[in-house]
Amino acid sequence: MANRKGFLLTSLATVAGAAVTSFAMSEHLFKIAFKRVNYVPETSEEKQKYADEYWAYVDWFKQVEKERWTFSPQDGDGEMSAYFIPAKDGNKEKAVIISHGYKGNGETMASYAKLFYDLGFNVLLPDDRAHGQSAGRYISFGWLDRLDYQEWLKRLINRLGSQVKIVLFGVSMGGATVEMMSGEKLPQQVKCIIADCGYSSIKDELAYLLKKQYHLPEYPIYPLVSTISRHRLGFYLGDVSSTEQLAKNKLPIFFIHGEKDDYVPSYMALENYQATKAPKDLWIVNNATHAESFWINPTDYRDHVVHFLKEYFDN
Repeated sequence: MANRKGFLLTSLATVAGAAVTSFAMSEHLFKIAFKRVNYVPETSEEKQKYADEYWAYVDWFKQVEKERWTFSPQDGDGEMSAYFIPAKDGNKEKAVIISHGYKGNGETMASYAKLFYDLGFNVLLPDDRAHGQSAGRYISFGWLDRLDYQEWLKRLINRLGSQVKIVLFGVSMGGATVEMMSGEKLPQQVKCIIADCGYSSIKDELAYLLKKQYHLPEYPIYPLVSTISRHRLGFYLGDVSSTEQLAKNKLPIFFIHGEKDDYVPSYMALENYQATKAPKDLWIVNNATHAESFWINPTDYRDHVVHFLKEYFDN
């Protein structure tokens, strides 16, 4: 009897210890993934070769005429910030909202901003929650940002007029953000979407990165991180799904993804593509890693974007 009792106590202690370890690890991973970082981390090693081109675009961004816009969301999470770049010819007919990637900000999207600016667009570059000059303690991976962008849309339409036509464009987390926006009721001025290397869901992305970067299983880490998210951000990670939102999408959408993307694997582009029944196109860019499709050949990238816009935006 004593041996049996001792075995039970040892088993309970082992389970309790494993639970404490799992929770501590989940809390640590949550802070790494979700906590605000007040700087832009260095880019991956394979994209360091584009540094000179990148900083040239940043110099352009710093010099171009622009305005800073702000608003305070209804949930009281502080002030959201964006930069608005007026079209160079003063037109108010077309605009783009550009959504940045994980731990980036509007400035890091300078290359895409110049692409659209040179095409005659007004450009709006928001800083997402917990990024750049926007408030927020935690990154929401596009889920709360999709609602903030509704307010940016209202302000853009108010500034340019009801006749304006709008493109939603995003890369990486920004690609997923505009994909998530596609499932919301959007103003009629939004005509199409371009999503570069967005993930299919944060659940699938987290499970993929847990295995690839930390060599950890999905369970029990994912449910614990999801519970922490629900407590601190108000949503479970299972809510953050591009594919579920895309199933409701009715707008033409262009998916772009690097063939060799090992951060957001390219099969997620196929999942996103298959999820929507709206007019759609898909370009898998040969030899491109994560968010590298533009940098491999900016002219080719521009040509693909222009081709899509001519078919679904300009008509």
